[in-house]
Amino acid sequence: MITRLLTRAALVALAVFTGLVLVLPVLIVALMSFSDSPYLTFPPKGWSLRWFENFFQDPDWLASAAASLRVACLVTVLSVVLGTTAALGLVRGRLPLKPVISGLVIAPLIVPYVIVGLAAYAVALEVGVTETTVGFVLVHTALAVPYVVVNVAAALASFDHRLEQAAMSLGASPVVAFLRVTLPIIAPSVAAGALFSFITSWDEVVVSIFLSGPDITTLPVRMWSGVRVRIDPTVAAVSAMLLTLTISFFAAGAAGRFLRNRRLARAAASPAVSSLERR
Repeated sequence: MITRLLTRAALVALAVFTGLVLVLPVLIVALMSFSDSPYLTFPPKGWSLRWFENFFQDPDWLASAAASLRVACLVTVLSVVLGTTAALGLVRGRLPLKPVISGLVIAPLIVPYVIVGLAAYAVALEVGVTETTVGFVLVHTALAVPYVVVNVAAALASFDHRLEQAAMSLGASPVVAFLRVTLPIIAPSVAAGALFSFITSWDEVVVSIFLSGPDITTLPVRMWSGVRVRIDPTVAAVSAMLLTLTISFFAAGAAGRFLRNRRLARAAASPAVSSLERR
């Protein structure tokens, strides 16, 4: 009994320590964003919103934010389409060397981003799409597609194919059966993949450094330059806003899953309640 309590206390202490190590740096940066000092200092000697105001008044910061948002939205759409299609082929298709193809699809999750950045820069330079939105979208899509494939493939692996067969036996074509039966069921996994795709593109900095230039610079690259060259406290303000945006996305996803599970639970319970009332 004592050993079990000590083990549980040690695990709790380890979890709390790990949480503090992960969260404290983020909180420190968020607090520095409200400092009135022209340098990154902690703790702040005074409080001000001047660096948030500087972000919204600086055209370079706004241009970088607009570029990141534009690229992330395009990457999300392409990743969902390509990733869902690839997941369908990998789960349901009878492809030769399927394990090899699966490994190639998820390779961007394994290969170091520096190597990916060098390869992407060499190809983009040869094709002529460096410092362009097209180049960013293509490279970020390659990095984001695996997240959609993993999520959608997991949903398709547990999907009951008899539902599609029943729909087709009633006259629906395979495309209609997928759109009206399969897609609504796997929609949470598709949405999760889209969320990860957006965040992957929005936060990407290593590969983006190789593709950025005077014509287009994404927000993470602008932040990196602000820390490396000028130590601009605006970086802390942008970090705080990005953190809030990321937390909001995940909170919205969690709320959506909670409401969906609650609705499904009520729908499953309503027949039983009706049966008891009839009795």
